[in-house]
Amino acid sequence: MNAGIQTVAYLFASVLFILSLGGLASQESAKRGNFFGMIGMAIAIIATVLGTSVAGHGFIALAIGIAALIGVAVAIKVEMTAMPQLVAMLHSFVGLAAVLVGFGSYLDPHTATLTGAAHSIHLIEIFIGIFIGAITLTGSIVAWGKLQGKIMSKPLRYFGRHTINIALLIGSIYLCVRFLNAQGTTGLPELLIMTGIACFIGIILVMAIGGADMPVVVSMLNSYSGWAAAAAGFMLSNDLLIVVGALVGSSGAILSYIMCKAMNRSFISVILGGFGESVSSSSAKEIEGEVLSINHNEVANLLEEANSVMIVPGYGMAVAKAQYPVYEMVKTLREKGKNVRFAIHPVAGRLPGHMNVLLAEANVPYDIVFEMDEVNGDIESVDLVLIIGANDIVNPAALDDEGSPIYGMPVIEAWRAKKVVVMKRSMAAGYAGIENPLFYKENTRMLYGDAKMSVDSLNVEL
Repeated sequence: MNAGIQTVAYLFASVLFILSLGGLASQESAKRGNFFGMIGMAIAIIATVLGTSVAGHGFIALAIGIAALIGVAVAIKVEMTAMPQLVAMLHSFVGLAAVLVGFGSYLDPHTATLTGAAHSIHLIEIFIGIFIGAITLTGSIVAWGKLQGKIMSKPLRYFGRHTINIALLIGSIYLCVRFLNAQGTTGLPELLIMTGIACFIGIILVMAIGGADMPVVVSMLNSYSGWAAAAAGFMLSNDLLIVVGALVGSSGAILSYIMCKAMNRSFISVILGGFGESVSSSSAKEIEGEVLSINHNEVANLLEEANSVMIVPGYGMAVAKAQYPVYEMVKTLREKGKNVRFAIHPVAGRLPGHMNVLLAEANVPYDIVFEMDEVNGDIESVDLVLIIGANDIVNPAALDDEGSPIYGMPVIEAWRAKKVVVMKRSMAAGYAGIENPLFYKENTRMLYGDAKMSVDSLNVEL
């Protein structure tokens, strides 16, 4: 394949990637967006492998075949509840690729032939690419560990951590200066030391971030992986990789900003971490009231009596795989002439759009799925709010308790409805590790048990 055809293929793939991102902006067009992305990636791979400067096609084909089999096996095996962990782990692969490309580019004999400004710019590309890639690599692994429960979700706090981060950054800049002044490949020790520092930065950055911020961390690492890919594109002089990396990096950054706004937190505060720590009783409001439970028959009666029902799903629904019986219940209620809606919080679950994906998997119609801002305005007219496995996203402390770590975070104001039923396994705190005053409200009742089994019982009653 000559350079002209490859350039056209790259341009066409870039257009498909842009259309893919546009399609993923809404539930109705998400499948089409995924399709565009897959076609674009296939074109990109074929155009690259058949390029004039590429040899060893047999080995490349073998590697692609093995990787494809692994990808299919993982995709079939992984549960929807484990999707955040999978995404975090895939981000680490992008970081590792950027690191390997950086070292390979530095040791490439062609690099030694560059002179003047071109040589300095190329070395800067290598240094920055490896730095971002190493942070992405270890940060993603730690994020996977937190999401998988292998690492504590509480933020790791220690004295002087910000000073240490600044010192490590200054040390990396110093190493960069030495690296740029090194002759030939004698700057390899500086590059290796910087890689170690960047790996350590990635670990302590994510370790300092609490469990409640993990959805933002996943999108943040997505952005990092994009910039790492763009840096690799500069190192390889691959225009398509630069474009794709910039698309992923910028879209991940925008998504992180949107999610931080939904949590009423600045992006910098999330990166610095500390959210999710326990709050002392002296700073948080004392919860008043009594927790009252309810049985399945009573909940079914409330559903029968209600004209409007709002369902707020959370991570508990994902764990129990309750989305399928939930939709069966919704169909039954709608056949009875009831107005049933889903209310989705931007950070529900552990991945951006987690609940939307689960509901789409159960074939829930898109026109009854609403965002938080669309339902809070008229929630007082709702007869019954059914909360399935959600906790922090319906916590009234976010609005009226200045001592709460989630104070100021926009939440679904379920307590304003006429009646509220919360489906939970127990009274355990949510991912933020704080109590929820909603459970003690006079109009709230608790239905304990596995979400799927509870909804199945409600379907029988109905």
